[in-house]
Amino acid sequence: MESTEDEQLERVNSLPDLELASTSSSPSSILTTEDSRSTTSSGEVSRTTTSSSGEIPALLVPVLVDRTLLTGDELRVAVSRPKCVGRNNKGVTWGFTSVIGRRREMEDAVALIPGFMSRTCDHVGGCTAPGSKTSSEISPVHFFGVYDGHGGNQVANFCAERMHEVIAQEWDRETVDGYEWQRKWETAFSIGFEKADNELLEEAIAPEMVGSTAVVAILSGCQIITSNCGDSRAVLCRGTETIPLTVDQKPDREDELLRIEGGGGKVINWNGARVFGVLAMSRAIGDRYLRPWIIPVPEISFMTRTDEDECLILASDGLWDVMTNEEVGEVARHLLRRRRRSISSLTDDIPPAQAVADHLTEIAYGRNSSDNISIIVVDLKAKRKRQQRQ
Repeated sequence: MESTEDEQLERVNSLPDLELASTSSSPSSILTTEDSRSTTSSGEVSRTTTSSSGEIPALLVPVLVDRTLLTGDELRVAVSRPKCVGRNNKGVTWGFTSVIGRRREMEDAVALIPGFMSRTCDHVGGCTAPGSKTSSEISPVHFFGVYDGHGGNQVANFCAERMHEVIAQEWDRETVDGYEWQRKWETAFSIGFEKADNELLEEAIAPEMVGSTAVVAILSGCQIITSNCGDSRAVLCRGTETIPLTVDQKPDREDELLRIEGGGGKVINWNGARVFGVLAMSRAIGDRYLRPWIIPVPEISFMTRTDEDECLILASDGLWDVMTNEEVGEVARHLLRRRRRSISSLTDDIPPAQAVADHLTEIAYGRNSSDNISIIVVDLKAKRKRQQRQ
């Protein structure tokens, strides 16, 4: 496996270089087509504020004891109390690229909002260690989004600036029992996407023939909550597996085809399956001229984090058109592990997640991707302390 991965990376290194802008770091980043035509960035989550109460019923909190009075076995039990998988969710690092590629215009936009909410893990829902100290501590909840516009860049830009805000507002407004935390997120996403879509019309943001995909991920200490509308995609690298977190909403997907034709629409094969021969996806934000066949209704998935998780990848179809999930996962895992092992000797100070985003972009471009390419890579391993040089 190691030699195969090395050969893949050799092929990556031999591809033509892209002219990428210099990197920068900030607490939050929203990149739209008005900012630049080709951009990369990386960042690190640090701290958070505000408070909130818990939803999931708590287990009994272990009583603190004097360790000097414990036997070896008792001490091991005492120090191995359950913790949230992501602990306080503060060691997350990320990187992204967003390049125009071979297109004449840049219509992609990305949003990275570390700490867009601050809550206790058990309040967010799906905590793997309810009742533990970490579950009741205020922790940041992170937001990542990729938006692939079509017909223009207005909708993608609007989503990058607004989507995380409306989702947070709807999540705060929705009240459910602790056991129904998943329904709370489903409602927040569904109403949030609908609200963003309605605001496009109310504020005359874009013509009715402009739209955008939207794939977003919420990262809490114990959960990865993903919402997708269109054919951008999110995958999770876990151990040796690459797990799809979203399923592309294409017009020829069986359930989508039945929905479209059941409503009197048509799917025509014109350079791929397209709604009325026009749009190559079956759901999107905007595109009001194709209602009711194109809808802004997201599909939501939940994935509990584990210690085996390597990284989360969100990308527009500029990547997925030329690479499979498995290829992306293989390159990401190898690069992450290699960079982590040698990070103490690196001088360029590029985070492993940024290196992965850069390499995947180069591969996609080298394979003649004809679209804009936008990629977010979130490193799910806690940041290792660099060894002091002797």
